[in-house]
Amino acid sequence: MTRPRPPIGPALAGAVDLSALKQRPAPEAAASGAGAGGPGGVEITEANLEAEVLVRSSQMPVVVLLWSPRSDSSVALGQTLAELANADAGTWSLAAVNVDTTPRVAQMFGVQAVPTVVALAGGQPVSSFQGPQPADQLRRWIDSLLDATVGKLAGSGDPDQPEQVDPEVAQARAYLEEGDFDAALNAYQAILDAQPDHTEAKGAVRQIVFLQRATTQRPDAVDLADAAPDDVDAAFAAADVEILQQHVEPAFDRLIALVKRTAGDDRTRVRTRLIELFDLFDPADPEVIAGRRKLANALY
Repeated sequence: MTRPRPPIGPALAGAVDLSALKQRPAPEAAASGAGAGGPGGVEITEANLEAEVLVRSSQMPVVVLLWSPRSDSSVALGQTLAELANADAGTWSLAAVNVDTTPRVAQMFGVQAVPTVVALAGGQPVSSFQGPQPADQLRRWIDSLLDATVGKLAGSGDPDQPEQVDPEVAQARAYLEEGDFDAALNAYQAILDAQPDHTEAKGAVRQIVFLQRATTQRPDAVDLADAAPDDVDAAFAAADVEILQQHVEPAFDRLIALVKRTAGDDRTRVRTRLIELFDLFDPADPEVIAGRRKLANALY
């Protein structure tokens, strides 16, 4: 069985291995807008996914809105995002996926409800959220995205210029591409030992450790935990499986509920595991923000 490839970057929420799903770009430029009455941005199809999302995200952050014309909140969210994109004058790109007309693209993103928004940089998801958001919160989310990616993308430079990558980083990435978690972990840990503030190595080590553990959990871990809600180890296994399946909020809620029911060393163990799971994601991710708030309420 092929092991899932871990995403490289600070966020795991909504992560999908888009590189394996590249489609040949259409020769003509994609039309602006997602249809009459729909949200703004570039309309994404299977044909232009690579050019307008994967390639463009190596030059600037790309915010992908997965929407449906049947959802008024989707349309409203898209229009607000379009206004923010226009105000930011090309510092990031807005793309729109109509889940009704392009269901295969929606499946690539693992979308379960509309609206869903996924931000990508360097071809990898870095943050995501579901549901409508007020304009001021969207503004903060976009600002956080821009701050997190400043100086890390090619920008308006020559797209044909190859990326200059440290050989040790390139080797660590190669191990990940091959699915050799142990070698990748050792390589990234060596980078981190030499450069304690190395952003990619920090995120990769956390994610590889998680993936090594989560991919060995039993497939029925969630059912087992539901049958024994006070079993700490069973809850840990279930939360791992849920996050691996991109059910992030249920995983957080499972452990937060357990914090409320435990005390002493068990409570400390659960709180520590929750913080480790939070650290897999962008701290500005709405699910992380909500999870930290719920944990604080459960503790105090």
